[in-house]
Amino acid sequence: MGVVYRARHVLIDRVVALKLIRPDLRGETHLRAWMLREARAANRVDHAHIIDIHDIGETEEGELYLVMEYLVGTALSSELAKGPMSLTRSVDILEQMCAALARAHDLGVIHRDLKSDNILLTSKGGRKDFVKILDFGLAHLAMDPRLAPKGAVFGTPEYMSPEQARGEEAGPQSDLYALGVLFFEMMTGQLPFRSSDRETLLEMQRSSPAPKPSSIKSDVVPAAEAMVLRLLEKDRRKRYQDAHHMHEELKTLQRSIPSAPWEVGAAGDHAPPPPPPPPESPGVTEWANRAALFARMVSRAYPSGNGPAEIQGGVTQAWDLAAKATRLEGEVASHTRKLESLERRGRALRAEIGRKVEELAHEESRVLRDAAQDQQEALRLREQLVAADRASHAARAQADQTSMQGGIAVPQLRAIFERSGAAQAMVEARRQQLAEREQSASVKEAQARDLRRQIVELRAQLARYAEALEEDLNAGRQKVAARTREGVTFEKSFSEVTTLLVNHLKGKHEVRDLMDELQTSMHFTPAHPRTPDAPASAGSLRAAAAPVKS
Repeated sequence: MGVVYRARHVLIDRVVALKLIRPDLRGETHLRAWMLREARAANRVDHAHIIDIHDIGETEEGELYLVMEYLVGTALSSELAKGPMSLTRSVDILEQMCAALARAHDLGVIHRDLKSDNILLTSKGGRKDFVKILDFGLAHLAMDPRLAPKGAVFGTPEYMSPEQARGEEAGPQSDLYALGVLFFEMMTGQLPFRSSDRETLLEMQRSSPAPKPSSIKSDVVPAAEAMVLRLLEKDRRKRYQDAHHMHEELKTLQRSIPSAPWEVGAAGDHAPPPPPPPPESPGVTEWANRAALFARMVSRAYPSGNGPAEIQGGVTQAWDLAAKATRLEGEVASHTRKLESLERRGRALRAEIGRKVEELAHEESRVLRDAAQDQQEALRLREQLVAADRASHAARAQADQTSMQGGIAVPQLRAIFERSGAAQAMVEARRQQLAEREQSASVKEAQARDLRRQIVELRAQLARYAEALEEDLNAGRQKVAARTREGVTFEKSFSEVTTLLVNHLKGKHEVRDLMDELQTSMHFTPAHPRTPDAPASAGSLRAAAAPVKS
């Protein structure tokens, strides 16, 4: 979908990744909508293991772009190409992904296209294999209208859940299925389903049972294999209830396996060094320096002050443009600082609400699982109650028949009536146990509903805040854009007057040393004199960019 550039925000000196829709896809309006959702989805989640989206906008040519954090690391797919991973490392990576997805699912965001290419392993604070999930391009916000035709199949077939392969709506369990594929791949070094034909592969995802990892790699830990097979269940109801449930199971598995730490600085394990940042653009202070050089040149070339009016006016214009650009740079910097402050406050509030939602959702997950256990126990007790009631009726009927017959020994008669009484007591005991279980399940379900109500309210609060924040950010960005357009006009004018002055003065021997100084400041080669390139307006009005791997 996108072409990615490494760029630098020249005002705050931050290197970022700049993602644009591929030129040949500019007319695909649904892709533009997906990119918008990518930013909104990732921003709403705001989790340490999900890539940050700093900004979203549109160029004057109508090209949509995302400004994201620039990450240096290794794709999980590259690590998997080397073969199976240790269980310790696999679980560590999966646990981080699961934590991020739990937060995303709590906020109504489904990734829909999890795969090894979308998982980047970076280093952060000395911690190796710090996970970042990329590309929420196919993410689905629960409250958004569908942007794709009904029954359309999107995603990567090797990691696609059965319901996605059938063209059905993807849900949280679809992401968990993809985690199962990734876990299988990390443990065995190969995918559970493989075919060169897309339709065959989709049919395998829909109907073929997942192979056991132990059939490929004999030393697979049984608990890990059980987890993978549960994640790869065709019936989504048989998978984990939610990412919180799976996260708990992963933590339990993590505690049960021997720890095998690996150092960040170990040979072959460290992340590659980051490439150099994009080239810097000269700031407006350089404009003033150049205006001063031109003034000295004209003064030296025309000591009596009788220079052509056009040249004298050009020096004055250069000074004037430098002063205007300096003021403009200050305004842009002020607006940008306000935008940054607004963005920081927004991130803090999103993170706070996200944590509250995560805590409530985790508790809801636990309560719902407890309620489900109560319901299962109630179902078992109901079956026992039916059997006890049947036995009680039979015992009572026997007692009634015996009392009518007469001639039965007293001890035998007593035993029959005791059995009848015991059967009736068992019925009452089962009925009491059933009532207690049903009451317990009812209380927990009510508790879960209350937790869900709080989650819904917090999500609505987050959505309202996100909309208000986006309006404020857009207003600020429009101010910066307007100042930028003004700065581009100054830049063009400064370039024109620079060209005029250079062309007039470059042949005068008395200013050769000053011309060399000017050329050096503008990165010229004296052996090949040429007209200076247009200087960058304030360094804040344009961003330098260099292509990187998409």
